[in-house]
Amino acid sequence: MIPPQEASVRRREIEDKLKQEEETLSFIRDSLEKSDQLTKNMVSILSSFESRLMKLENSIIPVHKQTENLQRLQENVEKTLSCLDHVISYYHVASDTEKIIREGPTGRLEEYLGCMAKIQKAVEYFQDNNPDSPELNRVKFLFERGKESLESEFRSLMTRHSKVVSPVLVLDLISGDDDMEAQEDVALEHLSESVLHDVIRISRWLVEYGRNQDFMNVYYQIRSSQLDRSIKGLKEHFRKSSSSSGVPYSPAIPNKRKDTPTKKPVKRPGTIRKAQNLLKQYSQHGLDGKKGGSNLIPLEGRDDMLDMEIDAYIHCVSAFVKLAQSEYQLLTDIIPEHHQKKTFDSLIQDALDGLMMEGENIVSVARKAIIRHDYSAVLTVFPILRHLKQTKPEFDQVLQGTAASTKNKLPGLITSMETTGAKALEDFADNIKNDPDKEYNMPKDGTVHELTSNAILFLQQLLDFQETAGAMLASQETSSSATSYNSEFNKRLLSTYICKVLGNLQLNLLSKSKVYEDPALRAIFLHNNYNYILKSLEKSELIHLVAVTQKTAERLYRDHIEQQIQTYQRSWLKVTDYISEKNLPVFQPGVKLRDKERQMIKERFKGFNDGLEELCKIQKAWAIPDTEQRDKIRQAQKHIVKENYGAFLHRYASIPFTKNPEKYIKYRVEQVEDMIERLFDTSA
Repeated sequence: MIPPQEASVRRREIEDKLKQEEETLSFIRDSLEKSDQLTKNMVSILSSFESRLMKLENSIIPVHKQTENLQRLQENVEKTLSCLDHVISYYHVASDTEKIIREGPTGRLEEYLGCMAKIQKAVEYFQDNNPDSPELNRVKFLFERGKESLESEFRSLMTRHSKVVSPVLVLDLISGDDDMEAQEDVALEHLSESVLHDVIRISRWLVEYGRNQDFMNVYYQIRSSQLDRSIKGLKEHFRKSSSSSGVPYSPAIPNKRKDTPTKKPVKRPGTIRKAQNLLKQYSQHGLDGKKGGSNLIPLEGRDDMLDMEIDAYIHCVSAFVKLAQSEYQLLTDIIPEHHQKKTFDSLIQDALDGLMMEGENIVSVARKAIIRHDYSAVLTVFPILRHLKQTKPEFDQVLQGTAASTKNKLPGLITSMETTGAKALEDFADNIKNDPDKEYNMPKDGTVHELTSNAILFLQQLLDFQETAGAMLASQETSSSATSYNSEFNKRLLSTYICKVLGNLQLNLLSKSKVYEDPALRAIFLHNNYNYILKSLEKSELIHLVAVTQKTAERLYRDHIEQQIQTYQRSWLKVTDYISEKNLPVFQPGVKLRDKERQMIKERFKGFNDGLEELCKIQKAWAIPDTEQRDKIRQAQKHIVKENYGAFLHRYASIPFTKNPEKYIKYRVEQVEDMIERLFDTSA
């Protein structure tokens, strides 16, 4: 059992807790009542607000709809008024623009184009909305008149401002690639910036709105004329300046001017003029021996003319490339893209045809000269052909996109020149072989024949044009080995050709030498020519080119030279045989000579003296131009004669074979040596 005291305490705690719960419950009831009251009040307020909103909406919505209708009506009125203003403006276009259109676009292009835009819009409006309106005809007339004025302005601008490029500026342009020092690029300004802007604006308008391509024909005709005149002006510049000052130059860059305006300057070696002179002189007699067959003008004048023509043509080719490049750059700004190639093709035709025709004329002149055996003419083809081949990559790049007939013009000229050059080379070799043996044309002193010097001088020119000459010969090859030409193949062909010419020359010289009745003079003649050929080959480095296919050429020529020296020396046997020991009696000291023996000694002295005098008299008039060879032959002959005559004189000078020894012992050994020393010296 719980003790009474604890039960009482427990009861009090429960009662207190119960009292608290009752108070809490009472508080909750009061709160709920207040909440209900507030809810009722809020519902009442919201109901009142809803009622008021309904009333407001019912009164506002009709007003809003009415206002919206009014705004729509206002907008429609404004649009109608705007459309009316727009339509009315088309009816005023003709009167507003007629004065400007009539006066033309000069000096106010932008304003003029603005008027044309208004007229064009008016035309489009009337065509779409009122095609029967008289206003349509009026604005159409104005549009056509305006278009004609723009076309006329385009022509006028191009005509007035397209100027011929001066020769000085062209020379600066084509020499720019040669100048290694830093310098400003030479640029061509065909049209000023303002004029170019106007031309471009007109061309674009004519293409876009004028539906007209006639202006492109006007453009290429005007620019074509200027291009052609620029190149002809350069040629005329050469013609006027070359006679007094040599190769023309531009004073714009006086310290940087090059003689030749190409990346690889065309060489004009000093020997080319010498070769031309000698070849032309010889062609007056002709390789066929016919005198005066070529009807050449004086050599001095012809040299200057040839030099001028060659240099002028080479410069004109380079000028065409540079000017055509410049023309294409200008054209791309003015002509629509899809018409550029065709227009450019037409633009360059006159200038290109002029160059090609001039090139063909050079070929034609060369062909005629070759028929006359004037092989100096082919020397004009070599530098030109080389330059054309060097310039061909630039040519091809400039002519990219042009017609096939245009692209093929330069290759056609190159082929023509190669064919003509190859024909000249082969014809020259054949004529070297077949040049007839004419006695009047043979050197009396046995010196170098004109044919030899001409042939060597001609071959020396090939050193400066090895690639060109090799390609000429290769162009005529039909064998399978020639299907793919290369530098080494061309070099071998040229080497073979030079060996052929030298072989033909040697055969001809052997044939010509037979004209000489004296075998010794024949030997001197062959010696001089062989020696000249060898020295010329070595001096000009032709020997290296010959050695490509003929390794032993140098040794063979030295052998030939030595053989001719030995042949010449045999001419002295008729002199030295008199004083040789064979068939001479042996004389005992103190024994008196018999008459027969004395007579024999006299005959030997007389035969030696007469033979020596005769040989020296004859051979003194002969010539050995090479000092080294002349001294060598003299020394060898002096040694032989000195050895024999000295021994003969030592043996018989003291023997009393005559009462008048001075009659037979006419010369001392030193005197004989001095006589031989004066051989081959026409001035002695």
